[in-house]
Amino acid sequence: GPEHSTALGLCEEPTSVAEIAAQLKLPAAVTKVILSDLLDCGALTQKAPDFYHNPTDRSLLEAVLDGLRRQL
Repeated sequence: GPEHSTALGLCEEPTSVAEIAAQLKLPAAVTKVILSDLLDCGALTQKAPDFYHNPTDRSLLEAVLDGLRRQL
C-alpha cells in the first residue's frame, strides 16, 4: 500500500521506527507492522544502532547525569 512505499522511501538512510512513525503520522505499533512487512519481503534490512558497536564513553554519560541532577 501507499504507507509501505512511503516507509520504504524514508528508510534510504538509517532511521528509527519513531522517526518513520512521525513522518507517516501513524502510531509506532502500526509502523512496526509496516516495517515488518517490508523486512519479510526483503525490501529492507535491519541493523543494530551504531552505539551497540561503539559504546558511549562512561565519562560523557556521567557528565550528562551530573547535569540532569543539577537541574532537579
